Amino acid sequence: MDYIYLIFVIVLFVLAISDLVVGVSNDAVNFLNSAIGAKAAPGNVIMIVASLGVLIGATFSSGMMEVARKGIFNPEMFSFANIMVIFLAVMITDVILLDLFNTFGLPTSTTVSIVFELLGASVAVAGLSIAMSDTETIDNLGEYINSGSALLIIGGILLSVVVAFLIGSLVQYFSRLLFSFRYRRNLKWAGSAFGGLAISAIFYFIVIKGLKGTTYVPEHILTYVKEHTFTIIGLSFIGWTVILQVFYILFKTNAPRIVVIVGTFALAMAFAGNDLVNFIGVPLAGLASYNAWAASGADAHTFMMGVLTKPVESGTLILLGAGAVMIATLWTSSKAKSVVKTSVDLSRQDEGAERFESSKFSRFLVRTAVGFSEGLDKVVPKKIREGIESRFQRPEEPEDPGQPAFDMIRAAVNLSVASILIAIATSFKLPLSTTYVTFMVAMGTSLSDRAWGRDSAVYRITGVLSVVTGWFMTAIVAFTAAFLVATLIFFTKLVGIVIMVAIAVIFIVKTHTLHKSKLKKKEAQATENEQEFFDNTGKYIQRSNNSVKTSLLKTSKIYFVAINGLVTEDRKKLKTIRNEVIDFNNHVKDLKDNLYRVLQKLNKFTPETGHYYVQVLDYMREMAHSINFVVEPAYEHIANKHKSLKKDQQNDLSELSGKVSDVFNKTIHLVKEMNYEDTKSIISESEQVINDIHELRRIQIKRIKKGEVNTRNSMLYLGILQESKNILLFLNNLIKAQRDFIIYTEKQRD
Repeated sequence: MDYIYLIFVIVLFVLAISDLVVGVSNDAVNFLNSAIGAKAAPGNVIMIVASLGVLIGATFSSGMMEVARKGIFNPEMFSFANIMVIFLAVMITDVILLDLFNTFGLPTSTTVSIVFELLGASVAVAGLSIAMSDTETIDNLGEYINSGSALLIIGGILLSVVVAFLIGSLVQYFSRLLFSFRYRRNLKWAGSAFGGLAISAIFYFIVIKGLKGTTYVPEHILTYVKEHTFTIIGLSFIGWTVILQVFYILFKTNAPRIVVIVGTFALAMAFAGNDLVNFIGVPLAGLASYNAWAASGADAHTFMMGVLTKPVESGTLILLGAGAVMIATLWTSSKAKSVVKTSVDLSRQDEGAERFESSKFSRFLVRTAVGFSEGLDKVVPKKIREGIESRFQRPEEPEDPGQPAFDMIRAAVNLSVASILIAIATSFKLPLSTTYVTFMVAMGTSLSDRAWGRDSAVYRITGVLSVVTGWFMTAIVAFTAAFLVATLIFFTKLVGIVIMVAIAVIFIVKTHTLHKSKLKKKEAQATENEQEFFDNTGKYIQRSNNSVKTSLLKTSKIYFVAINGLVTEDRKKLKTIRNEVIDFNNHVKDLKDNLYRVLQKLNKFTPETGHYYVQVLDYMREMAHSINFVVEPAYEHIANKHKSLKKDQQNDLSELSGKVSDVFNKTIHLVKEMNYEDTKSIISESEQVINDIHELRRIQIKRIKKGEVNTRNSMLYLGILQESKNILLFLNNLIKAQRDFIIYTEKQRD
């Protein structure tokens, strides 16, 4: 049976590759956020710089591998057989959990995941070992868990949230006071010194502090660097300041832009140095365990793993191989782009569509902050207040969908502060959460930069709270899931491993399919909602017409299927169409959210053009609401197994559905051909159907008087009739607004 443990080690390394893929997909946000948000360089350049940072940083991570071996539990208390159960449970849980967060585009902490998975799995195995022992009790559990180290790691992670936010806020505040938003005019006298200071600080914490984590730097070089640290830093500051000043004089090179590029490299390097343990630390510990056990010749259930308490060097080739996998993922993962987008959206400087809704707590925080600010204004002298205010005044710039989410100053601060904090933690062998640090630094700098204005603060705060809550949920879920998986494997051995690996594979495949589907929908909507409106090719009419046509097609289909599903009592059909209603409402909401930008582009035409375009979107939005009020009650009625509609009601609704479909079909043809001459005839036919609805309502009232139907039946039936009428009324107004939009737009273009 010894071969089983070799299979276990192989499974660990297979899972490690998968974990690297899903982990980098999640953590790419950490070092790509600022450079992408500020558009510091072309995308490929940013990716190349980040890739080099990851590759070099991977070789700095050797010292961090001790966390997986002895940072959470005391390995000498576990047998080889039990330690392998812990490691397998951790890796299987980690792959599933991180992939789940990536699919929904939420940045979570790989460090929190691995720490609490190790904690959950080790508690489970320790508890089961104690339960099967004749001499130990639950009081002995503390001997199995390295509680001091575990609490230090968890405390450091939690403290990093506050520290990163506060330091990011303070550094950005003073940086903005120094440079203001018109920073380019100050670069000639302060830019080089700012860049020299930032790059020197990065160089110190990333390179000098990180050298002791490498596997290939000779001891005498480490000693020399340690003895001459201040000299090296001083020369670095002077050298970089001079270089940046020369570049500015000769080439007008933007010093903060160079800081962003260097910072991206440094942060990618810090990420790999600190977080690589999260992905391959456990498999490497498993390999070390297997080698020690195989050399001993002892029984797997009696050979204790005290060997893991000793320092073990990770092979440079293994670290470089892991770095290569991370780089490949960085270039190919679409999920990484989704996570980056969430972080950039929450810290962007401009207003626009917000991903998160407001909450009571976020509204409370905003009210409190506004009240505090108003009170502070009464204390601070007016001249000082006006001077500070002038430094935070953004210059008026034309609205541009391609503009950066924030400027180079903020990007430089984000990268410098985050990379320095992470490097400090790495130098002390603390597995600090790079996600916590980079995200909270970005939120702190955006707060200081007043990116969270009165019109966006509640939404941004809700977004931050949602992400932070997701982090803590990660801890709870990681502990629980690893505990359960470890328990299953403990009793079932190879069978349990096969089952759990199969579940992980199925889960990853399904979430990949789901993410791909969501991505396609978003891309299609983005193209329709925005892209063509900003291409300056004069296709305003065509794009608006296409949007109207799409809305009519979706409304017609949803209405017909909903009525048919209600009449035939087909719950699955109604459930499917219910999801389509949600997508349809989101689609129209996206169009409304982009209204401001579109209206700016329509300023070249008359005010009437924008007026009618607003009307078009309003009627589309109302139509989407009405169709939702048809589908939702119908689904609830069938899902709850309420009494069927009477036969004559079913026939009347089927006939009405046919008439409504005829009106929609003719309208769709009219819009498709952009021939609005038949608008009056369609409106006339629509009004006739509305009269039929009035007649159906009178018939229903007679049924109520005769006691033929109950209250629930009447509410459903009358509600569908009313919403059917609303849909037709909005349809009439929609085609008239679209007709007028085309007329006025064409007049101006001619």
